[in-house]
Amino acid sequence: MTQGERVKEIRKSLGLTTEKFGEKLGIQRSAVSKIENGRCSLTDANIKAICREFGVDYIWLTTGDKEMFLDSDNDFRKRIDRIMASEDDTRKVLFKSLLDASDDDIATIKRFIKKAASLFEDAETEKD
Repeated sequence: MTQGERVKEIRKSLGLTTEKFGEKLGIQRSAVSKIENGRCSLTDANIKAICREFGVDYIWLTTGDKEMFLDSDNDFRKRIDRIMASEDDTRKVLFKSLLDASDDDIATIKRFIKKAASLFEDAETEKD
């Protein structure tokens, strides 16, 4: 995956348009598009701004190694704040729903996720 593709993955995971993503970095929407499509390279200043503004791991952005986002409680809170400020209503609704969920609701969601993961693993095993 190229650096441009990683930039696009960051932007998509945050639910931001190219315009909103660029605004937060102080660059034009067209510049974001050119970076994502590989027509322009990321500058050192762009890399530092993306890492600082969105809590992205420098190593991941430059090489693809490690995880996309830095993982600490403070970074986690910042990521939630960015999601809640984004244009992605689905993510907002999911977070709000989890806040109001009872312990039984959370247990049900956990069972559902485990079952779905198991079914995906079984399907992958059948393909091999």
